[in-house]
Amino acid sequence: MKKSDVYEKLGVSASKDEVHKALKGQDEGEYPGAFCKILPDISGDPNYCSIFHSDSAGTKANLAYMMYKETGKLSYFKGIVQDAIVMNVDDVLCVGVAGNVLISDTISRNKRIISGDVLSVLINHHIAYSKWLSEQGFIINLAGGETEDVGDICRTLEVGVSLFARMKRSQVIDASHVQKGDVIIGLASYGQASYEDVYNSGISSNGLTLARHGTLAHKYYAKYPECYDPGIDEALVFHGKHDLLENLPGTDLTIGEAILSPTRTYSPILVKILKQYHSQIHGIYNNTGGGQTKCLNFGHKLRYVKDNMFEIPPVFKMIQASSGVTWEEMHQVFNMGHRLEIIVPKEQSQNIIDISNSFDVPAKIIGHVESSQAPEGKNELHIHSSKGEFQFIKKSG
Repeated sequence: MKKSDVYEKLGVSASKDEVHKALKGQDEGEYPGAFCKILPDISGDPNYCSIFHSDSAGTKANLAYMMYKETGKLSYFKGIVQDAIVMNVDDVLCVGVAGNVLISDTISRNKRIISGDVLSVLINHHIAYSKWLSEQGFIINLAGGETEDVGDICRTLEVGVSLFARMKRSQVIDASHVQKGDVIIGLASYGQASYEDVYNSGISSNGLTLARHGTLAHKYYAKYPECYDPGIDEALVFHGKHDLLENLPGTDLTIGEAILSPTRTYSPILVKILKQYHSQIHGIYNNTGGGQTKCLNFGHKLRYVKDNMFEIPPVFKMIQASSGVTWEEMHQVFNMGHRLEIIVPKEQSQNIIDISNSFDVPAKIIGHVESSQAPEGKNELHIHSSKGEFQFIKKSG
């Protein structure tokens, strides 16, 4: 079986080309170059703008369910609550929102499979984690939520969050300001930050369909039929080499725990950076969907060069070795060691790096920005990593 484009064959798109095509011609908001869509102010104040954002833990919820069934530990469901919240919070931080937001959660479940005990963990941790983020400086106001029993359309569980924020237009970080000569600061996605209780594998909450099916052994095909799309070619379903409870070399985590490792929030770091260096920042990118190629969607006529990448964390080495996907595709799907990128003039870089390091999150200049040499000036990306050199060009725009 050819191992290229496995993510697409599993029914998921890293580039989301069909989504972008469906949205073509739609209103791009007040700042089309920003990381998130920004709307006119809900109260009509010309000096303010509004943001409404939604995201979820995605198929990571299936893995939490599998680990629960394997171990009996309900605590694995806490991580996917963090995933859903952080995938919203860290995205809006990329446009300069530094807190005082409203969030609401939506829990969709198959009641036959997901019990009331699981719901209790999800709801209580939603409250607890929101309180913790507020204590770190990113103020969250809870706006309730929705729990729905939709077994006809939900095979196990989905946990989603929606966020609303209002901010001054003068505080918006518009990535269209990224320019030739800027440097790219990367913040590590793995390790243990000073505000984390355990080691984080760095996986975050994207690429989990590939991570699960490419890593876990085929014995789970018969054991957990509720955890995959029955329309996928059986040869691709759980086609990996490993057991959930097997140890991940180089860590104290099992493979299941490593893949389930909660998405790291950079909010304590970014709140401090934004307070001190907001006006010097040209762009902030959260490398979730699209992995290391996320930057292609932002700025104009740019070539992003990433030639000083972090060492690839053990979880990504294991996924690649087990799944057999190319290193090129791995970089398109996963963050590969740094999820957050801050784009600034070089003279501001060390100050920002020092703030990140003070939270025990390694940071460094991982690359720089040049003018595009691609046809029609399309954005391009050159990656020089320990696993090879890869080039990408934005497909449209």
